[in-house]
This record gives sequence, structure tokens and C-alpha cells, in this order.
Amino acid sequence: MYTKILKTYTFPIILMASIVLGGISGILLGPSAENIKPLGDIFLNLIFTAIVPLIFFSVSNTIAKTESVAKLGKTLGYMFAAFIFTGLIAAAYMMIVVKFFPPAQHVYLHLPATSQALTSSHFSDKLIQVFTVSEFTKLFSHENILALIIFSILVGFAASATKEKIFIQFLQAGETVSMKIFTYIMYYAPIGFFAYFATIVSELGPKLIESYLRVTVIYYAAALFYFFFAFSFYAFLAGKIQGVKLFWKNIFLPTVTSIATCSSAASIPANLIATKQMKVSALTYETVIPLGAMIHKDGSVIGGIIKIAFLFGIYHLNFAGPSVMMTAIFVSLLVGTAMGAIPSGGMLGELLILNFYGFPASALIAIAAISVLIDPIATMLNVTGDSVCSMLVARATDGKRWYS
Repeated sequence: MYTKILKTYTFPIILMASIVLGGISGILLGPSAENIKPLGDIFLNLIFTAIVPLIFFSVSNTIAKTESVAKLGKTLGYMFAAFIFTGLIAAAYMMIVVKFFPPAQHVYLHLPATSQALTSSHFSDKLIQVFTVSEFTKLFSHENILALIIFSILVGFAASATKEKIFIQFLQAGETVSMKIFTYIMYYAPIGFFAYFATIVSELGPKLIESYLRVTVIYYAAALFYFFFAFSFYAFLAGKIQGVKLFWKNIFLPTVTSIATCSSAASIPANLIATKQMKVSALTYETVIPLGAMIHKDGSVIGGIIKIAFLFGIYHLNFAGPSVMMTAIFVSLLVGTAMGAIPSGGMLGELLILNFYGFPASALIAIAAISVLIDPIATMLNVTGDSVCSMLVARATDGKRWYS
């Protein structure tokens, strides 16, 4: 029994230790931690290289093997319902938090004046770039993941419709090999986690001493509360006590991967492994996890609310009233959808906030700093939120005993 427990938790303990040691090293080394950043970049580059074939093969193979298109449509329908359900709860919850703990209280920022114009075309142009690419070769980039997912879905439908067995077997073999590649990459993870987290802590330390300590503490406390209690509630809805046990037993790997990499995209392989261990069906987790990494981000929704409240505070605007609150919830949901699945990919969401409310371009500096500070824990919520949503979808599509 002890041998089995040791085998199960040895690698997670090593990963956690590498994060803790990386954080301590970041504090001790300070700016010198930048010298070991390449070790972390190597890990991220390996992950981003492997993520493209993994997404293509896993999504295409799942759809190609699906005998019922109606079942796939049902899965997608419940997936979007779960995303909206958890997103609304996250936004409403954070509205309550910032009401009692205003993030801009006692914060005084001198924002530089700028003549830079913010136009709505930024958002519309970016949407086109997110959903499509101008040529086939651009699909082979982690920066175009949503376009890759859409193409993979089309390939899966085409393979299913034509019944080309050899091609379907190729997709299945490709998925198996891609997952094995990820397994090999994870052997390097302790070094990558150590270096990347040391760099993050060395960069964030000075900023915490400046103007953003209050907003950072509020976000981290609120996010951790949501992580433990809201996700336990969602898991309970999905599978009662057994659902809660399955979630917390298997969520460690995507949790540490997301914290260490600050990337929803880089956490997709770890999340696929975790949701499989949660006994979610392949059709569900191979649909929910890749799409969720792009369009479902509870951490970003919560971050959107605190950024809006922060801007209202420093500009001395009234952040109260039903219309203001409903608008903030709507915008935060858009921010959760718009933000990229790669590290520091929140610029689009921040521009959306500025465009929607008409804040000056100089305000971008204020909330961009918040994004940097909250990125690790926000990514953790984004990634693990997809995990628990896959359980909710499994409950809706496969019945009460989906985990049996």
C-alpha cells in the first residue's frame, strides 16, 4: 500500500518542491534569477511545440470515432452551458468581493498622459485572427490554437463522414504518440518549473512593494476561496461525494503546471491526463479541455471584475447600481473569452475593458501590471475550471453514474 502511495505522489511532490525552491531562489537571487530563465523557456518551448500535434490528433480523433453526431452536438451544448454557468457565478462572486473590499482603496497612481487612440477595430480584427488564419502553415503555431481546434474539428467530421479507416487509425496513432511525447517532456518539468517560478517571483517581488499589494492580496484570497469551495460545489453537482473525491484526487498535475507556466495552452496535456483519471469520457474531455483553454476562463473573469473595479476606483467613478454591475459582469465574461491561452495573453482583454468604458489609453498601464501579478493564480483557475466543467458535462451527457 505504501509503495503504491509513494509511486502515485513522488512526482507531484518533486514538482511542488521545485516550485517552492524556485520561489525561494527568486527571492534570494533577485534580478540575477533572469540568468536561469532560459531553463524555463526551454520547458515552455517544448510544451508549445508538442501542443499543436496533440490538439490536432486528440480533437480530430475524438470526433472521427464518434458514431453519433447528435451526441457530439449534445456534448458541445452542455459544454457551453457549463462555461456560462461557472463564468456567471465567478463574476457575481467577485462583484460581492470588490463591493466589500474595494481594490483601489488607498492606491494613488500617476498615470502618464498619452495621445494614443484606442479604437474598436482592435477587438474585431483580433477576433478574425483568433478564429482563422490566412494560410495553412500558420496552423502549426500555439498562437493560433483556436483556429487549429476549428480545423481539427472539420478534419474529424470529414474523417467520420468518409469512413476512411486508415486515416482514422492514423489519427488514433498520432494521439497516442503525442501523449507519449508529452510524458517525456514532463521528465524535464522539475527543472523548468524551478527556473520559471524563480524568474516570476524575482519579477513580482518589487512590484508588490509598490502600489499593487492590496489588489493582489484581494485577488489571491478571493481566487483561492473560489478554487476550494466553488470547484468542490461544481464537483459535487457532477458526482456527489464521489465527484468531489475524483476532482481533488487528480487535479494536482494541471494545478502545478498552470501555476508554473502561467499558460492555459501549456496545461492542456496535463489537464487531458487529469480528466481521464477523473473517469470523464474521452469524447467529453477531449472536447471540453482544448476548447475551454481558449474560451472558458473563470480566473480571467474574476480578474476582469477586479480590473474594472480598480479603474473605477482610481478614476473616482461610482461602481454601484444594477446597470453598472450587470455591465461589469458582461464585460468580464467577454474578457474571459477574449484573453489568450498563452503567458501574458491578457492584453486583448484589457483593451476590451478600456474600449468598452472609454478609459484613456494610459489606463492600460495600470491594469497590465495587475495582469502580471495575478497571472499564476488566474491561470490555475482557468485550467482547473475546465477540469471541473468536463465533469459537469459528463454528468449531463452520460448520466448520474458517469464515473462508474
